[in-house]
Amino acid sequence: MTLLRILLILLIALGVLGAGLWVDYQRFETTPIALDRESVVFDIPAGSSLGQIAERLTERGIIPHPYYFIALAYRRGDQTRIKAGEYTLTAAMTPVEVLDHVVRGKVVQYPITLVNGWTFRRAVEAIDAHPHFGGEGLAALSDAELMARLGHPGEHPEGRFFPDTYAFPRGTTGIDVLRRAMQRMKLVLAEEWAGRAENLPVETPYEALILASIVEKETAAIHERAKIAGVFVRRLRMGMRLQTDPTVIYGMGERYEGDIRRSDLREATAYNTYVIDGLPPTPISLPGRGTIHAVLHPADGDALFFVSKGDGTHKFSATYAEHKRAVRRYILGK
Repeated sequence: MTLLRILLILLIALGVLGAGLWVDYQRFETTPIALDRESVVFDIPAGSSLGQIAERLTERGIIPHPYYFIALAYRRGDQTRIKAGEYTLTAAMTPVEVLDHVVRGKVVQYPITLVNGWTFRRAVEAIDAHPHFGGEGLAALSDAELMARLGHPGEHPEGRFFPDTYAFPRGTTGIDVLRRAMQRMKLVLAEEWAGRAENLPVETPYEALILASIVEKETAAIHERAKIAGVFVRRLRMGMRLQTDPTVIYGMGERYEGDIRRSDLREATAYNTYVIDGLPPTPISLPGRGTIHAVLHPADGDALFFVSKGDGTHKFSATYAEHKRAVRRYILGK
């Protein structure tokens, strides 16, 4: 056999092998990844190379071997564009879709909910208790330290964080959560203030926030927010004290054990609206958008009093005599 024939046979063999590899590679691109369940979470640590990522995909049995995945990334120009983080991979994905997923940075998002009516400290406790956030715990820091880290030194934190569900990737710090909630509250408050009703007895967005935080604590019934706001607005216009128990409770702090005594109602604290005129100095809770809107669009009427009916709603009264009868019925059971 001549050398020329040998070379020709080798070239044919290489061509056949190359064609076979190309067909196999194309099959790799379009075949769903191998999972033993509907989905898995795949973590790409920061600083991982393309080769390391491909090796880990192979080790977990997601792809048959690393070389085709490396070739796919180079062929698409994505070899340096993969982003670190946690990714949910599903059994329906192809290697092309996996690469798109990690290049676009579609990392797993973990939710945390800050609840309407919570105090700032209750929100901090919830953030610290979340298993997927990183960084130091926040509860050990004072209010002043936390506000300084958020870039608002000297400001009181209560009420400044919007209650909602936020989604974050693993490793997000608690400060990141608070910063996002603070920015959201600024936006919501500005939007609601811009569309406020005329002739309200609150002169600034912050005063509206204070009043909304009180209404938030007074009722969980959505349809009552504007009614209760109306009561407080009328009292403020008339110079009547608000006389609302949630402010007394807030002023008592950790001393509150579930009951308010007459001596508590007479105690001179900055938040006791049975003693002070007008609004307390700061909010007392995290108010939601609906409550802020209600305060800036209070319901018309003549009610100046309300008392809990024991079912989550309230009895509203225009006169003190009517209010006393309501108290006897709903509170004293007479």
